[in-house]
Amino acid sequence: MDHKSLFLRKFLYDEGVDPDLRRLIHTVAVGGKYISSLLNAANRKMAGTRNASAEDQLEVDKQADIILQDMITALDYVAEYASEEQETVIKTGNQHGKFSVSVDPLDGSSLIDVNLAVGTIVGIHPVEELIDSGRHMLAALYILYGPLTTLVFTTGNGVHEFVLSPEGEFVLSQKDIKVKPKGKIYSPGGLRSEWTDAHRQYIDDLVETDYKLRYSGGLVPDFNQIIMKGGGLFSYPALKENPEGKLRLLFELYPLAFLCEQAGGMATNGIENILDLKLEKIHQRAPIYIGSKQEVEKAKEYIKTES
Repeated sequence: MDHKSLFLRKFLYDEGVDPDLRRLIHTVAVGGKYISSLLNAANRKMAGTRNASAEDQLEVDKQADIILQDMITALDYVAEYASEEQETVIKTGNQHGKFSVSVDPLDGSSLIDVNLAVGTIVGIHPVEELIDSGRHMLAALYILYGPLTTLVFTTGNGVHEFVLSPEGEFVLSQKDIKVKPKGKIYSPGGLRSEWTDAHRQYIDDLVETDYKLRYSGGLVPDFNQIIMKGGGLFSYPALKENPEGKLRLLFELYPLAFLCEQAGGMATNGIENILDLKLEKIHQRAPIYIGSKQEVEKAKEYIKTES
């Protein structure tokens, strides 16, 4: 096999991905290289502003968003750019745009100052279907900035992992990654004091059946661990004071749910599949149970008692 076929761009070509879609994915990958370099510079200053969800922004949050916005909106086949860092969708004005792109530029950035892994999450939708549901998605990916910088993507034909090499190329690491029907680890988000009774009973069930706790507080690294370890469960539930949970449907949950389903797993809000949830506003939030099918289905048995 030609070693170049292991490179992301050639892999996308060999997989028969639409030319514009593969160029878009490659553009995001290049943006990830810049963000990786940005993080290596250890820029941890606060920007002095708040994002659309009223959270303080680190300087790297803003810079990551600027990098991706500038690169993605410059493509003449992109019609819309929606960022977790911005209040409204940006229209590019490209009359022949084919894609709408949703981005969480730097998820988990509050972990940077303690040197834990963070990530970028991207969803690619058909134009004008950004505000709809996740079932129309054309591609999803995340880039994890840890000891290695890795890119995990799907275009609806399996889930594949690439590692950023010292030479600056994303090189194939794993192809057709699969999640087992049942796993051995769990990552529970949210304060336990804010959990509902049903969710607490469910997590206690996992503990009593010898599931191992693996939780960093970062969505991308914790989800990545579920995928790469072959199964388990990540959850961020409905909370007593915030029944919609914390995580954003468009920017975080749709892309990860698409990836999980493509790997043979499952993602719900406790009752309904994440990809089937109707998006009514850009920064809409939802609870999430994502990972192996048995664990997600088991969560339903507990959560439905409170519905």
